[in-house]
Amino acid sequence: MQQYIWLFASASVINNFTLAYFLGLCPFFGVSQRIDTALRLGLANIFVLVITSISAWLLNTYVLPHAPYLKLIAFIVAIASTVQLVEMIIKKLSPTLFRALGIFLPLITTNCAILGLALFQTNRGYGFLEGVVYAAGAGVGLTLALVLMAAIREENELAPIPNWARGAALSFFIAGILSMAFMGFAGLFRELGG
Repeated sequence: MQQYIWLFASASVINNFTLAYFLGLCPFFGVSQRIDTALRLGLANIFVLVITSISAWLLNTYVLPHAPYLKLIAFIVAIASTVQLVEMIIKKLSPTLFRALGIFLPLITTNCAILGLALFQTNRGYGFLEGVVYAAGAGVGLTLALVLMAAIREENELAPIPNWARGAALSFFIAGILSMAFMGFAGLFRELGG
């Protein structure tokens, strides 16, 4: 049980896909203007990551041993299918959220964090349950990064920041500080974990 807790904590905080590996930067910068939108996209990403993890495990266990050269194509097809499913569900259940996410929902298909998860999981030899825990942790970490960035950006709207410093420059500066802060968690967990 402890290994799953550490795997989840590692994927969500210490080895955060966005703030440590710099994967998934498109939604990180593109959909982090408002907290509610960032949270909803994060939840959609968690769902896609978990389904992708299950699909990657199934493909890696039953299909890819017979055709290892299809690894990338198989993962991309699984990811695209999952994103289409999520898009149809959100469009049906919440048209407002569908409009709020706009182009960024289909862009989950090309989110390198999703493909990175499938490749990391496969290369590290995670089993089914380990892969699902790893995917959930990665999704929570991605959501955490999105919501933190959105909260800071919403606060900055009210702050007396000069116009020349607003925009992409300020976003990259904030992302750098967040990344350094999350990298600091590595030492904390090393001390707690022994």
